[in-house]
Amino acid sequence: MMLSEFDMDKLRMMLDEDLGDGDVTTESIISENDLGVGNVVVTEPGFIFGCSMVEFLFNEMGVVFDSGVEDGDRVSSDEVVGVVEGSVRDILMGERVALNLLCHLSGVATATKEMIDIVRDVNADVDVAATRKTTPLLRSFEKKAVKAVGGEPHRKNLGDFVLIKDNHLRYVESISKAVEMARAGGSKKIEIEVENCVEALEAVYAGADIVMLDNFSPKEVSKTVGVIEENGLLDEVVIEVSGGIEPSNIGSYAIKGVDLISSSYMTMKAPALDIKLDLI
Repeated sequence: MMLSEFDMDKLRMMLDEDLGDGDVTTESIISENDLGVGNVVVTEPGFIFGCSMVEFLFNEMGVVFDSGVEDGDRVSSDEVVGVVEGSVRDILMGERVALNLLCHLSGVATATKEMIDIVRDVNADVDVAATRKTTPLLRSFEKKAVKAVGGEPHRKNLGDFVLIKDNHLRYVESISKAVEMARAGGSKKIEIEVENCVEALEAVYAGADIVMLDNFSPKEVSKTVGVIEENGLLDEVVIEVSGGIEPSNIGSYAIKGVDLISSSYMTMKAPALDIKLDLI
């Protein structure tokens, strides 16, 4: 995976943050002449993501990283996913940042794939997306982890498309007016967040491209989808469901007529995948 200049700058900042004025432990104990090889080992099953970032980080330290897997691959417990080779000092100084990022992003990928599999077992027509609730400065990496296992990135930033939320609507007279204003501003894709069936129907009639049913129960989703269908409008709009959705309940939202389920679980709550580095 190609890294942008912005991505590379962020990775260098991560190294700078951890290195500080130098690794006083390693520099005290390990000779600058010591060379070593180490295995990057996954200790639990999951999906890997972040190999290109890890390679960049170790390369910045003057260490060679050879990945044995591709981003998005399924990995098994005790599987070696990469090998590092170089100065032991440099390996140890780059280890923590590289593993932190690899563990976190692999956790994002693993949780995303789990949620996708649950949904597809119920309704193969529903996609799973990650919301804009992401770790500051890690959004581009987390969104790529989601996409690598089949998830949808949703909005990457505020400029991607219009998403009218409850706080926007407090300053506009109606949902219809908000959609009209957004369309007049030149927006080609407009999504609006609604809180009940009446608002959902108004949004569809107003011409919203995507209607987000926010914090609806599964029963309320079914009812709202049914009302939109009864009005002959279900094919005219994308129905998104969001709010409090995680692996334990996502299957109940994979309802016929729903096109997309979005969640922040994979980026904000999912556990990291346990990965270690063993020098050999």
